[in-house]
Amino acid sequence: MHASDATKYFAYIGTYTASGKSQGIYVARFDTATGKLGAPELVAETKNPSFLAIHPNRKFLYAIGELASVGGKKGGAVSAFAIDAATGKLTPLNQASSGGPGPCHVSVDKTGKCVLTASYGGGSCSVLPIKEDGSLAEPSCVVQHVGSSVNPKRQAGPHAHQIVLDAANRFVFVPDLGLDKVMIYKFDAARGCITPNDPAFATVPPGSGPRHIAFHPSQKFAYVINEMLCTMTAFRYDTERGAFTEIETVSTLPASESVQAGYSTAEVEVHPNGKFLYGSNRGHDTIAVFTIAEDGKIKLIQNEPTQGKMPRHFTLDPTGRWLLAEHQSSDSIVLFSVDQQTGKLKPTGQTVEVGSPVCIQFLPVK
Repeated sequence: MHASDATKYFAYIGTYTASGKSQGIYVARFDTATGKLGAPELVAETKNPSFLAIHPNRKFLYAIGELASVGGKKGGAVSAFAIDAATGKLTPLNQASSGGPGPCHVSVDKTGKCVLTASYGGGSCSVLPIKEDGSLAEPSCVVQHVGSSVNPKRQAGPHAHQIVLDAANRFVFVPDLGLDKVMIYKFDAARGCITPNDPAFATVPPGSGPRHIAFHPSQKFAYVINEMLCTMTAFRYDTERGAFTEIETVSTLPASESVQAGYSTAEVEVHPNGKFLYGSNRGHDTIAVFTIAEDGKIKLIQNEPTQGKMPRHFTLDPTGRWLLAEHQSSDSIVLFSVDQQTGKLKPTGQTVEVGSPVCIQFLPVK
């Protein structure tokens, strides 16, 4: 069964546990036919499992642990879990070092051999080999970013914010908020390592603070959401060279609004049909909706209020019919329908409570 053929999914929810309103990773049932999200159930008690990633074989889940230290050593963690296909429940396998302090993002390569992490606190990224049983080895490769940019408060040093692979599994991309760069690496799954590409990075306008990146389904374009200036940078992508060429940078806010104290962006996602682009504005607490032209250019057409505070993350369901906005500061997930012709969002009236949600990953129910 392909994911697109399914209608019933497990929705795994990563959270922050510091407020005491969450205890770890939750799972809820989601129906793509109706857009209904069930009540979340705790399936793994663990500290600050913010971002999650699911193995290609769908048997394992990996969670970043935003911790100060692990096993007496400074730095964060990555936890591995086995997934019960029938119930969606998780069984802990092991925990390994994330390779750097303040980890914030995790992904799994398409061969299923490696977990990759980005650490905001120390500005580094790492690769951890995955063992046969789904558990993790310690990092086989750690790369430390160096440098700074124009904002002395936020950009005095590197802050790697996300780590993703291209569709071909050849290149790794790491938006670094502190450097105003998207770092580009060659990826070797067999060796479990990343090495600088040529070109080694792409740049965004100074002071932008690149946070997350999303690729167009065609792989012709990529979109970087910039946290500090509330902008979106569109790039053309060269799949052979792993290189970006900037097309334009536009605001994620309405024309009548400028960046204010307390405003920042967070997540970015391209609709599966390749026609629409979405980004979340925190403080402004909206989802910015863009249309995507054939040349990759984007046009802001809507700023839909998310009906909560601090949408640190949102996600489109696998069908692209629904958008789920997660509110870190108001402990809720709010659901929206997506107009398949225009891309615009409309509230469904459904809100689900969960403590400090910051990530959702879908897995088809067998």
